[in-house]
Amino acid sequence: MFHWLRDRRRAEARKRPFPSEWEAFVRSNVAHYCMLDNSERAELLSMIQVFLEEKHWEGCGGLQLTNEIRVTIAAQACLLLLGLPHDYYRDVESILVYPSTVVPPEHRPGEFERVVGPVEPAVPILGQAVNWGTVILVWDAVVHGARHPELGHNLVYHEFAHKLDMLDGAADGTPPIADRDQLAEWVAVCSREFMRLRHLAGEGHKTFLDAYGAKNEAEFFAVATEEFFDRPLDLQKHAPDLYHVLSAYYRQDPAKRVTRACPIKE
Repeated sequence: MFHWLRDRRRAEARKRPFPSEWEAFVRSNVAHYCMLDNSERAELLSMIQVFLEEKHWEGCGGLQLTNEIRVTIAAQACLLLLGLPHDYYRDVESILVYPSTVVPPEHRPGEFERVVGPVEPAVPILGQAVNWGTVILVWDAVVHGARHPELGHNLVYHEFAHKLDMLDGAADGTPPIADRDQLAEWVAVCSREFMRLRHLAGEGHKTFLDAYGAKNEAEFFAVATEEFFDRPLDLQKHAPDLYHVLSAYYRQDPAKRVTRACPIKE
């Protein structure tokens, strides 16, 4: 009964006309939107309607949450799902948006908590994907990355790639992949490219993929996702096998879309 009611609500949300003002936000702020064909755009807008309705949104740090903020974030999060079988990020309940870089509260050990090592100090963050329930984003970084894909840094793609990675219960850089051959190819290619990035970054060499991806396999997948959608032709050139497995996973081919790019307003 619960699933029937949920599916009915989703169907109703998808049928509602998408406000022209909201589409203007997407067109102005999300560079990738102009690269989609008409059917892809229609599907993306329908997905946004459901995503906006099902998630709890909260402006933090004095940020006044607006439709532009919500729609811009939802469009990028849903773009990752455009070719995937999905449940609208079922493990994301809340999206907290801050105006600028935020420093999370420092962890203080509880009365019955055993401390086995030094407590790491709180550091400034632009975004965070919590293992269950919450995604934290910083608006100025969100909109800057969305408007400037040539930079190869997209906060929403990065954090929601983490949420896809976590769907099988582990943030290990390998999202759920049912096909055994596809999974084997994924592991072989991503392991090789991760170790290559780690080696080059460790030696101080300039790398195409952001060196932050060398931190661990989860960050590698998130960083690679940013490049896959934002700079697909460059990723094809520098790491063709990585582009191939990402294209097979996401069931999208951004490299074929770049000729449909349109100018983004400042």
